[in-house]
Amino acid sequence: MRFNADLHIHGRFSAATSSDMNFPNLARGAEQKGVQLVATGDCLHPGWMKEIKQMEEIEEGTFRQGNTRFFLTTEVEADRRVHHLLMFPSVSSVEDFTERLGEVNLKSDGRPRLHFTGGELAQMAKDSGAMIGPAHAFTPWTGAYAHFDSLKGCYGDLAKDIPYLELGLSADTDYGDLIPELADITFLTNSDAHSPQPVRIGREFNTIEAKDITYAELVMAIRRKKGRRFVRNVGLPPGEGKYNRSACSRCYAQYELERALALRWRCVCGGSIKKGVRERAQELGIGKMRHPDHRPEYVYMIPLAEIIAKAVGHSSPFTGKVNSIWQALVSGAGTELAVLMDMPVADMGRTAGESIAAAVQAFREGRIEVIPGGGGKYGSILLPGQDRPAPTKAQGQKSLFEF
Repeated sequence: MRFNADLHIHGRFSAATSSDMNFPNLARGAEQKGVQLVATGDCLHPGWMKEIKQMEEIEEGTFRQGNTRFFLTTEVEADRRVHHLLMFPSVSSVEDFTERLGEVNLKSDGRPRLHFTGGELAQMAKDSGAMIGPAHAFTPWTGAYAHFDSLKGCYGDLAKDIPYLELGLSADTDYGDLIPELADITFLTNSDAHSPQPVRIGREFNTIEAKDITYAELVMAIRRKKGRRFVRNVGLPPGEGKYNRSACSRCYAQYELERALALRWRCVCGGSIKKGVRERAQELGIGKMRHPDHRPEYVYMIPLAEIIAKAVGHSSPFTGKVNSIWQALVSGAGTELAVLMDMPVADMGRTAGESIAAAVQAFREGRIEVIPGGGGKYGSILLPGQDRPAPTKAQGQKSLFEF
């Protein structure tokens, strides 16, 4: 069987997350999207773990809420602010890992800050029967490759035991496969969602071939054992990610690498230029990309609500009109993925209007243009015929008359 899995999210106990991030809402959003397996996220947080245990455990380490299955995960921030994604086989494994952390405050944030190196965390994960790998590995500030030039630099001698790496919203398979040391690593594409709406949950996901939707089967797929495997990575075009291009984190002006180096990574407005994921992957790579034989296809997916918003001229995918159109389409097709991939264009036109149908058709044909993001600002999309905005220009020091 094949199923879709979003392997990295956050719950309502994490900073900057929606108060609606609870399991009933997550299950509903995942089902509407077309995702069958979702990470719990934040399983080290006592309050969130209490809610996890209230779900039905259908097999050790696999829980069910409605028609959606969940498994135990957390993201942690460790030494040098590097973020790691951990997956656990059972509640007892989480408890064992928690004991190994010692005196750490796990109640303050669902994504805790830990004063351990990547190597120390990897050893504790191994001893607890858990898996660990880099979260959004290329992202400035918190990605493993933002601070280290290799997995060994991050995890030491246990780098050889790292089974997966999360690409993050600003990277795709082509970026990761520039780097020879990642040839045997399974790439993950996950939403890192902070709200349960389908425009966030499942905005990136993995399609997995296995015998059942369980944690045990997931592990075999990650490790490519007994015929289980990842058959597809689905994600945003990398340019939509907010760290894709090198850009100022204050005014968002974008810079080519040579110009940023000449300016010593200081924007003319005085802000800091953050190195983009594209440039970092190029730095770490060997100049040419080679996909290993086991690497699945990478499919670009733009959330339906974003496409609708552009078609109706709204700046946000969360408006009432956008949601009304989205609901009508998903009700007709069953899931958002079915609308984007399978729903006949004529049916879309009758349900939502010709402009919406034309926009989805443009998505299917690869005719939607992406204006790249950077410096912490998401990229945007343009439908055929829409005018391209002027590029952001760096702003110099303001005069007193401008305040």
